[in-house]
Amino acid sequence: MKIFLKIFICSLLLCNFYGCVAVLFGAAGGAGTAVWLSGKLAQQVPSTYENTIRATKEALKSMNLEIIKESKTTEIAQIRSHYGDGRKIWIDIHPIGEDSSGIEVRVGVFGDKVASDVLIRKIISKL
Repeated sequence: MKIFLKIFICSLLLCNFYGCVAVLFGAAGGAGTAVWLSGKLAQQVPSTYENTIRATKEALKSMNLEIIKESKTTEIAQIRSHYGDGRKIWIDIHPIGEDSSGIEVRVGVFGDKVASDVLIRKIISKL
């Protein structure tokens, strides 16, 4: 029983150190739904990293949203934009596997869930 308790406590600590983002991404991907995390809407999509970046740019363009900053490494692509009313848009794209990517969208400082959902849906429609 002590071994089980130690394993359980270590598992909780590990989740605490690394956060539950990976766990939630897995759950989101399996269920096909987006997950709200600390003001961000996160969604796993069955698309390559490069294709997801392309779809994100197309989605922003189709919504007449200008890309004001873009950076990309092998681990993350970050795209910044803004709405006409001044609300900032942060989009992070992570490769999860060969044919899978994670998208995180935040609109506004505190996170506008509805606007973030609209952006995620638009990105998915471009995949």
